[in-house]
Amino acid sequence: MDNQRLFLVLALAAVLFLIYESWMQDYARPMEPQSTAEQTLVAPSIPSPEIAGVPAVATTPDAVTSGMSSAEGTEASGLAPIRVETDVLRVDISPRGGTISSVWLLDYPVTPQEPDDKYRLMKPSPPNMFISQSGLLGEKASALPTHEAIFSSAKASYSLGDGDALEVVLVWSNGAGVEVTKTYRFSRGSYLIDTKQSVSNGTGTALVAREYNQLQRTELHDPNEAKFIHTFTGGVYYSPEDKYKKVSFDDMTKGKLDKTVTDGWISMIQHYFMAAWIPPRGIAESFYTSVLGDSRYIIGKYSPAVSIAPSASHTFENQLFIGPKLQNTLETIAPGLELAVDYGWLTVIAKPIFWLLTAIHSLVGNWGWSIIFLTILIKAGFYKLSETSYRSMANMRQLTPRMQALKDRYGDDKQRLNQAMMELYKTEKINPLGGCLPILIQIPVFISLYWVLLDSVEMRQAPFALWLNNLSAPDPYYVLPLIMGVSMFAQQKLNPAPPDPMQAKIMMSLPFVFTVFFAFFPSGLVLYWTVNNLLSIAQQWHITRNIEKEAAKRRR
Repeated sequence: MDNQRLFLVLALAAVLFLIYESWMQDYARPMEPQSTAEQTLVAPSIPSPEIAGVPAVATTPDAVTSGMSSAEGTEASGLAPIRVETDVLRVDISPRGGTISSVWLLDYPVTPQEPDDKYRLMKPSPPNMFISQSGLLGEKASALPTHEAIFSSAKASYSLGDGDALEVVLVWSNGAGVEVTKTYRFSRGSYLIDTKQSVSNGTGTALVAREYNQLQRTELHDPNEAKFIHTFTGGVYYSPEDKYKKVSFDDMTKGKLDKTVTDGWISMIQHYFMAAWIPPRGIAESFYTSVLGDSRYIIGKYSPAVSIAPSASHTFENQLFIGPKLQNTLETIAPGLELAVDYGWLTVIAKPIFWLLTAIHSLVGNWGWSIIFLTILIKAGFYKLSETSYRSMANMRQLTPRMQALKDRYGDDKQRLNQAMMELYKTEKINPLGGCLPILIQIPVFISLYWVLLDSVEMRQAPFALWLNNLSAPDPYYVLPLIMGVSMFAQQKLNPAPPDPMQAKIMMSLPFVFTVFFAFFPSGLVLYWTVNNLLSIAQQWHITRNIEKEAAKRRR
């Protein structure tokens, strides 16, 4: 019995440790703001593939990774942003650099109580500054426009209206024969933006150019994020060789990313939302990071240099995704993009769980009921394992009086007590670990489901029933955590009581500790845990009752 209880406590501690370690490793970092007087860091000059006969072109000079943000420059210049609105996005494009300086997600309000207040994913100034920049680099600093150049547009605002696509065209010219046209193409119902930078060389000499695209942001401080729920905010990139790699803000401060990648992408992600630059396939591009002195972080990429002959033109094409981390959408855009919904080392289990959850939702149309039915299916799948565990616990419960008698007989003689208990287990054909091993097998599934419910944007502000109108937020009245705590207490009453008084006190305190802990968890997670407890109680009560009847028959 002592071994069994110790094993259960250790298993519980292991689960909590794994969750805590995963959070610390992936998300936590020291909050040490850098001094604004610190010298600006710039990305290194990284050699990249050059075409034959093309002279060397700067990779990431000061103009790319330093200077004020485009939006700040726009405000200082008195230039109004260009407003673009589709059915899912409201976007501000700064004339300075053609930078995307603000983005509102029209299908995602900040809170369910204020549906007209749309979530602002990008904004040009702190706190939570987040912008998308692009530009061109040439042999001379002024030959081509960086994200500091001023573009012009034929209109001050654009609207998708009844059409299926909308193009926003911005133009820059140096007055000496070079013209650059930057085009953003928006599509109905899509968060994916097709981008082009077309360079026309009207000079009498060849023009050498390379394109760069980067995402720049500060740390995220979201007052609406649930307490004690911390998710990763920072840079990530994907390559066919390294797969999905996180680059935290702390990593960017310690060292610069310097990698040439073909068929990859770069991104800045946060809990439910992200922005990603996706280059064309088959072209080797260089990925880089940089940190500015006022705590602004950059992840970007630049293309190989190309030579544009006189009277010729060249177009650099990319895709820019700005929106929610919808897994089914992301996996259709680029290889590995769905990994931005990060389940860690349990992805192989979590992805099928998410697929099953969405399949149930397509039938019932409510995420709360989907969680309940998913919990029932998982419980049914582990029924035999749970049955083994509960039978072992019920048998141990039958032995509790005899074990207490042995403890009273041998007192503090631990060696003789353990020998007597092992003889008792052998005589009654009971494995003291039989109730623990089935539980350990289920732990990876439970942790995977935890991450699915935590990281899926589909759960964000999803209503369930009655007062539970937001499954991604804590229960405002703490009713569900209290029910969970009561169910945990009732489940403990069905288990054999530990003979050690100290262990008994620890076990009895767990329902209270978990109730307080889960009071700050999203209600979707608490709903899953509560339903799982209630199903476990029903199954365990049924098994315990049958074993007690069998024991009563034997005594007759």
